[in-house]
Amino acid sequence: MKVRDKHVVVTGGASGIGRALCQAFAREGARSIIVADIDESGAGAVAAEVGGHASLCDVSSEENIRHLIETSEARFGPIDLWCSNAGIAAGFQSDFVNAAAITNDVWHRAWSVNVMAHVYAARHLIPKMRARGSGYFLKTISAAGLLSQIGSAVYATTKHAAVGFAENLALSHFDDGIRVSILCPQGVDTPQLRGLPRGPQSNDGVMSASDVAGEAVRGIEAERFMILPHAEVHGYLQNKTDDIDRWIRGMARLQRQFRAAD
Repeated sequence: MKVRDKHVVVTGGASGIGRALCQAFAREGARSIIVADIDESGAGAVAAEVGGHASLCDVSSEENIRHLIETSEARFGPIDLWCSNAGIAAGFQSDFVNAAAITNDVWHRAWSVNVMAHVYAARHLIPKMRARGSGYFLKTISAAGLLSQIGSAVYATTKHAAVGFAENLALSHFDDGIRVSILCPQGVDTPQLRGLPRGPQSNDGVMSASDVAGEAVRGIEAERFMILPHAEVHGYLQNKTDDIDRWIRGMARLQRQFRAAD
């Protein structure tokens, strides 16, 4: 799908990959760009930068997402591309004592943002997209959703769930003319990454958000389900599927290195 002349909504658009996506879509000639974020002033700044429109939205709220969809379509017409970009990196711990030790409130918050926000958007957009025979979902997930995340069972689990939902969404609605892409980078130079403990997510080099957004645009144009800005991830995924026991042992060794360094 070409982004030119399309109506695009980007959640988590106030900073990081979301901001870079808005900038990339503006360069590609999107007709309208809705910059949605829980940070209303940040969304406004990005909207002004790209000639878009800001909207306050907490993606953990189904009502917020429904309202965003309804108001965006009422003002600018059918949404062609919905970018579920908002996400949180929660539950990181450096002691590795108990992967399940993180409290329920952290799990619930991560689940609501990293998983249910995707479900809410699809719940309210799929009927509209099916009726017109087209539509596109771009889901910013993470390589952690394909591999894992040393130091956070919360992040790894919710990102895996997001991948699983995206796969089912793609196959369930392929014949309805609806396409889905998952954007799964490793380390990206964003405020979120800079706030995390040191870890293997940056081992293969930290990409700029702009470069990641460029890869996203190219992936959407090719209608690729899996967009991997870090080429190494494809090899890691092959290693995992070829021999998962060996892969787990390798990841355990990697965790050991970070534990020793701390």
